[in-house]
Amino acid sequence: MISDARVLHPEFVPRDVVHRDREIRGLSRALEPITHNEPVETAFLFGPSGAGKTCIAQHTVERLRETVLDLTYQYVNCWEDYTRYKALYRVVEGVAPSFDMHRQSTPTDALIERLREYDGPGCVVILDEADQLEDMGVLYDLYRTRGLSMILIANREEELFAHLDERLASRLRTTARIRFDHYTEDELVAILSDRARWGFHDGAVEQEHLEEIADAAGGDARTAIGILRNAARLATQSGVDSMTAEHIGDAVPEAESEIAQKDIEKLTPDQRALYDIICEYDEIAPGDLYREYRERVEEPKSDRMVRNYLSKMQHYNLISARGENRGRTYRTR
Repeated sequence: MISDARVLHPEFVPRDVVHRDREIRGLSRALEPITHNEPVETAFLFGPSGAGKTCIAQHTVERLRETVLDLTYQYVNCWEDYTRYKALYRVVEGVAPSFDMHRQSTPTDALIERLREYDGPGCVVILDEADQLEDMGVLYDLYRTRGLSMILIANREEELFAHLDERLASRLRTTARIRFDHYTEDELVAILSDRARWGFHDGAVEQEHLEEIADAAGGDARTAIGILRNAARLATQSGVDSMTAEHIGDAVPEAESEIAQKDIEKLTPDQRALYDIICEYDEIAPGDLYREYRERVEEPKSDRMVRNYLSKMQHYNLISARGENRGRTYRTR
């Protein structure tokens, strides 16, 4: 029943994006000076997981490259490249690569110098999950790079800006802020309809099935596409050429588990330590959690950074919090 499996993955960036016209216009306006070879202020995309932030950033830059032919761009997943060195290396790798640059041996100062010397065409750097950066100084490094523009992506505005020093915060106060909200059920149906049209043979999935998936996804496009993909896999394994409500029902927990496992695998070592402690205790108060965490890691982060980590895991539904202040506890989903 599947004709093109690529479109069933959340990383796929369609040429035609639906129900994000306002956000695309806002980002396009922010980046428009590039078409006149003028400097661009940083753009900041924020909102819940599965709201289309990454897709819209990549889609908009790809369309911009059709106008500015020599424009380059580099995507950096700061959940994976969360240290200053890793993030800088990833940027330099895409913007100003060199045969003498090596991931294990090139010093940080050399990477910064490479950026300072950059005199190539305009470049856009997309920093996804920017609030995951352990050293926000990397934003200052990039901000000072001639011809380079940044798109920052995070769940919440305050969680990113809370970690910026005043020097950098003052430079980013003019940031173009574009808020993303959860998709409505009808919007998710439209997104799924496109994926089904591009990825399935005719008659493989009915409209009512797409509505069931959208209802189960709770406004999260990543979850909705995951359910659709898993339901298609179950139908194929059953030897049938069309999807049923039973396939969808079985696919919902599978998709949620698959997404959760991927999110767990990309946790940083400190985040994973916190997550494992919560799993072991089933439910634990913040004070006990912090104490256990400090005993288990060699160089524990500050309490403020730990709170940021816990908030990030809540955004991705890996843990939940119950109660307020001293009565608060954390537990796994």
